[in-house]
Amino acid sequence: MITLTHYLILAAIIFLIGVLGVLMRRNIIIILLSIELMLNAVNINLVAFSHYLNNIAGQVFVFFVMTIAAAEAAVGLAIIVALFRRLETLNVDEINLMKG
Repeated sequence: MITLTHYLILAAIIFLIGVLGVLMRRNIIIILLSIELMLNAVNINLVAFSHYLNNIAGQVFVFFVMTIAAAEAAVGLAIIVALFRRLETLNVDEINLMKG
């Protein structure tokens, strides 16, 4: 039988993969995908606790998190396309817009 602990461990592993992707990768697209992984890990936790506590509020909150994730993906991809057109690279180390 799958318990709450199994879901929490799965979400922790997925969240850790997302954090490692953000910290270790230099490609903007990989960083955005890693952020999506972290949001999905949070959604797993929300649904697991919602089911465990017999409260639908966590499942409703998942829809808000999914909406934020979709908006983040749309805006993030638009920014990536604009940066790529201007600088012709997706490497974070080479994108230095704050310097003169």
